[in-house]
Amino acid sequence: MTGDHQTPALLLFGGFVAATLGITTWVSRRRRASAEEFYAGGRLFSPMENGFAIAGDYLSAASFLGVTGLIALYGYDGLLYVVGFLVAWLVVLFLVAELVRNCGRFTLADVVAARMRERPVRIAAGTSSVVVSVLYLVAQMVGAGSLVALLLGRTSGAAQAWTVVGVGALMVIYVSLGGMRATTWIQIVKAVLLLGGTVALTVLLLLRFHGDVDRLLVAAAQRSGHGKAFLAPGLKYGGNWTARLDFISLGLALVLGTAGLPHILSRFYTVPTARAARRSAAWSIGLIGGFYLLTIVLGFGAAAVVGPTALRGSNAAGNTAVPLLALDLGGGAGSTGGTVLFAVVAAIAFATILAVVAGVTLASSASVAHDLYASLRRSGGGKSGGGSVGARGEVAVARCAAVGIGVLAIVLGLLARDLNVACLAGLAFAVAASANLPVLMYSLFWSGFTTRGAVWAVYGGLVLALGLMLLSPVVSGCRGSLFPGVDFQYFPLQNPGIVSIPLGFLAGWLGTVTSDEVPDEAKYAETEVRSLTGSGAA
Repeated sequence: MTGDHQTPALLLFGGFVAATLGITTWVSRRRRASAEEFYAGGRLFSPMENGFAIAGDYLSAASFLGVTGLIALYGYDGLLYVVGFLVAWLVVLFLVAELVRNCGRFTLADVVAARMRERPVRIAAGTSSVVVSVLYLVAQMVGAGSLVALLLGRTSGAAQAWTVVGVGALMVIYVSLGGMRATTWIQIVKAVLLLGGTVALTVLLLLRFHGDVDRLLVAAAQRSGHGKAFLAPGLKYGGNWTARLDFISLGLALVLGTAGLPHILSRFYTVPTARAARRSAAWSIGLIGGFYLLTIVLGFGAAAVVGPTALRGSNAAGNTAVPLLALDLGGGAGSTGGTVLFAVVAAIAFATILAVVAGVTLASSASVAHDLYASLRRSGGGKSGGGSVGARGEVAVARCAAVGIGVLAIVLGLLARDLNVACLAGLAFAVAASANLPVLMYSLFWSGFTTRGAVWAVYGGLVLALGLMLLSPVVSGCRGSLFPGVDFQYFPLQNPGIVSIPLGFLAGWLGTVTSDEVPDEAKYAETEVRSLTGSGAA
């Protein structure tokens, strides 16, 4: 990129950062120093506001950069991510949103600990939530590195490294100073910018092809180098039985993983009632569904206008498809229109990354403070955060945890900078579906579930998913791996969900049936009434 392109994009970057830091500073001066304020924003957001914030939290770099790039490179098979990401919200709407809002206070562990021995359950659920959040953060860091490397016209490791460090520093500031309320408003602003930018790009693309979608698809197929196969299943996931199983595994992870993502679950605690949580989910489904329909058009448009050769030349994983498409639609390199449109899209993508990392970091730091720290410091069996001193201590720990999680995400983001962000996010979904979803479903719907079952479900799913991931082609054994120079690949699938998700549920069942603990029927009845009616909800 030339200096003419860099300057306006950097100015827009700076403008968004300045605006979000202003929001964070303003909120930090107005908020009370309480756990409810820091973790849940005082539960003061309306369903529409929270719906936009959920959309802002969910529509990450994996959606805006990674999915579009996968469609541009693999055509029909790239749509599988769109279908999985969207269908997942039906699971959230019908099984999670209202029940979680009624049963918990701040984190996933609150739901499970309501009828189990608190300490082991909170430590297990807190650990799993942190692992899922860090994996998700890595995907955002990789997207940030790819985007700014393109903007600066440099592909050196140093350019991407400084970008990742900068994003990590900003996310720590957002979380430490502003808490949930500032993070929510940043999500809302980002969602409006992202949806508006996506609509504008789609309109310009359709105008290029005179509104003829068929013509767009034909051009994409021709330029892809694969012909009609580009528009048919199998280009990425149909070559052999391993690829087909990988497709099923990916679909399971995406559809079931959303309901176990800590930063999505925490959003339902920011509204005052369960009815508001359900309406928030309905708002978010409409916004997210509309966005993903547009990304399909943009993905095929990037294949038709930019071409896969240019996309791979910029970024092997296709993470820069949308900015390159914007550059071409605006008039190409060197034109004023191309410069402005590229700058706007790059700034929106950067805003997307900053907003998502803030939400994920807040959720993970809440798990460290509210679950891990509170459990380890508790000598007896009381509820955590019982007094103002305890609440202030938790918030202080959460701020410190944000720093540690930020550093870890930066290091892992630098290691994984050549991987596709959607693939990385898919791994986070697989771990969430393997470790968090089983314990959540059993806690809500199985009266005989025990503490041992909860702990086994979490650790069983977590260890299996991470272990299979380490032995998969994502980490070693092929050119696109994290460590391409070594080979300890023993598990053939890129996504472990097809194995780890069922085994996570099996581990929870096995732990329960082998436990000597007598299930507390009264506590289950209380939890059931509370989840369905909201009686006694925080």
